[in-house]
Amino acid sequence: MSPSADIKKDEQGMGRLSGKVAIVSGSGRGIGRATALRLAAEGARIVVNDLDAAPAEAVVAQIEAAGGVAAACIGSVTEPDFGERFVKAAVDGFGGLDIIVNNAGYTLDGVIQKQTDDQFQAMMDVHVMAPFRILRAAAEPIRVFRKAEIEAGREVVRKVVNVSSMAGTRGNAGQVNYASAKAAVVGMTKTLSKEWGRHKVCVNCVAFGLIETRLTKASDDPESRIEIAGRTIQAGIPAAGLKAMADLVPMGRAGRVEEAAGSIYMLCSPDSDYVSGQLLEVGGGISL
Repeated sequence: MSPSADIKKDEQGMGRLSGKVAIVSGSGRGIGRATALRLAAEGARIVVNDLDAAPAEAVVAQIEAAGGVAAACIGSVTEPDFGERFVKAAVDGFGGLDIIVNNAGYTLDGVIQKQTDDQFQAMMDVHVMAPFRILRAAAEPIRVFRKAEIEAGREVVRKVVNVSSMAGTRGNAGQVNYASAKAAVVGMTKTLSKEWGRHKVCVNCVAFGLIETRLTKASDDPESRIEIAGRTIQAGIPAAGLKAMADLVPMGRAGRVEEAAGSIYMLCSPDSDYVSGQLLEVGGGISL
């Protein structure tokens, strides 16, 4: 049974995230989609985002069919006004903002001598500038909500989960742009955990290893070609290299998107209310 097939309940008949409002970037597909479905299954109301309307609206429909609540915010996270629109969709549409998952991104690989400035900057724009703008847009609403909660004598713990990569924590040949950007996400996470602790916001980072998504399909698979801003990008990994990577994982396989989403959910759940500023590597035991 998929996480969205039934809205999970705790002993009081409520999901563990009941009453929470979450925004998940890049949630029309892959890890983001699995995360949106998992958070919704736990009772959160979700703002779903994708570049394209169709996948985002399909996720919204799936959440609603399972008894959850969701809305779509379509567009590229790299648009200068996207952060404001994304946060506004949650605050105006659902009356709050409790969980932020910065997941959207893609790869644009090449060894350093063959990388252009545009290739490098593209990774900075989507993996660093976009989360920065979303979090900056969320700062004032979070401050206002927290002030009201203090006056009411209530404590609400909010969560931010930034998605990095083991390429950013350990490096990966051919990905100097992607690895640099994902390393910056770790620094952003640790800094914001110090700035937002006083607002009762836990800020953590998940760095994924080999997970089954469009970006890690065999490069000759048509699904590994993605469209970004009118440009076709050949993602994926050569089939031989993909097998070699899986062989390096102690668990012997790539992770599933539902497993990746589970690690994000863990950092959004009440069980992590005193966990902040942490980097969680999710790679099936790989330690190279």
